[in-house]
Amino acid sequence: MQLIYDWFRELYESTGINLIFIYDSFDRTRMIKGFWLTLELSFVTMALSIVIGIIGAWLKGARSMLVRHGVDGFISLFRNTPPLVQIYFFYFGLGYLLPRIFDPASGAMVPLVSNVEWAILSLSLFAGAFNIEIFRSGAEAVPHAMIEAADSLGYTRSQVYWSIVLPLALRNALPALGNNLVNLVKTTNLAYAIAVPELMYVSKEIWSDASNVREMMVFLLLVYVGLVALLVAGLNRLERALQIPGYGQLGGR
Repeated sequence: MQLIYDWFRELYESTGINLIFIYDSFDRTRMIKGFWLTLELSFVTMALSIVIGIIGAWLKGARSMLVRHGVDGFISLFRNTPPLVQIYFFYFGLGYLLPRIFDPASGAMVPLVSNVEWAILSLSLFAGAFNIEIFRSGAEAVPHAMIEAADSLGYTRSQVYWSIVLPLALRNALPALGNNLVNLVKTTNLAYAIAVPELMYVSKEIWSDASNVREMMVFLLLVYVGLVALLVAGLNRLERALQIPGYGQLGGR
């Protein structure tokens, strides 16, 4: 590996192309940590947003009008406000209302909820609001005859949803769900606004120190293209694996 590091150092000295995060150990370490944190943010927020979407879509069909209006209000709030504003609201608004706790490791008082946790919460709720409507539309596409058949067999409303409606709704909703998850991965870089040391934040620190904005922006672009490409490939493979012959497919496929 040292030969590779030396080559990139020589590349900078001969051409001025400064990929310092490769040949400098300090910048390389913080870039790797930023990349892994970006992956963590992406996977955790995707998982939580899907859970929110599934539960919210189920509650949209509740008999209680109060519950249905509560879900509608949640959707309106998080769909109609910018995600950056939501992150600031949670971190600076709610964050300062919570008590601080003593951290034995640093010997200082620290926030009860960290900036990483606020970013995860905010982004999950933002994407979850869209996922509720995505799963709801998928559920409404399930043939009503299947639901009537389950009712005739004595299934409860919860059993109908979890055993019949949700598996079919997931298949119907996968294209729209995939688009929302792709947007969520790209939106995770907004966490840099509250000093979450993810990929964007670390890159900004490096180009501020090394004045290599051009190289860092090209690198960021390629990394996000790669991440999204892998996610899309995985979603396409999942969509093919979940296909039911003769159900929800175009005739020409």
